Amino acid sequence: MRPEGLPEVPAQTAAVARAAFPQGSLAIRVRDRLAEVFADEPFVDAFGVRGAPGLSPGVLSLVTVLQFAEDLTDRQAAAMAVRAIDWKYALGAELTDTGFDASVLSRFRTRLAGHSMERVVFDRLLEHCKDEGLVTAGGKQRTDSTHVISAVRDLNRLELAGESVRAVLEALAVAAPAWLAGQVDVAEFAHR
Repeated sequence: MRPEGLPEVPAQTAAVARAAFPQGSLAIRVRDRLAEVFADEPFVDAFGVRGAPGLSPGVLSLVTVLQFAEDLTDRQAAAMAVRAIDWKYALGAELTDTGFDASVLSRFRTRLAGHSMERVVFDRLLEHCKDEGLVTAGGKQRTDSTHVISAVRDLNRLELAGESVRAVLEALAVAAPAWLAGQVDVAEFAHR
């Protein structure tokens, strides 16, 4: 990893995003107001220095925050990074950027958990909010609310079910491709 932080927003991406969202959007406001929260430096210990450079942990943490804010699965978040102009602006991506595989997000979270870095972005965001006077000492800030825990559980179960179906279909495609082609309407399944 080469710690660089969020890449500069390309001029064409900025122009298109500003034209498409004259009032701004959540992703644009996050990028404009909180870009320094999503730096690479806090993640240096979790990523190696050898091998091909991977995606920026700052960019992946921003995707994770936007994913949570918009209640998206990993696949939906990866798709947003490809098709949503305001997300491309937030990530500093070219309009022609093809994005990344959805599994990158799961591996990123696993790596953070393995290095006890689950709270890095939250702590940086909280510090930024304190500096801006948005959160004061002595106040109650709750993140353990029942609805939050329930939403995380539901998302995990939904993603587990979807991945289970995908794994079974991939195994069937290898073991019995002719049978599978007769049983599954590929066009409708792709739509679902």
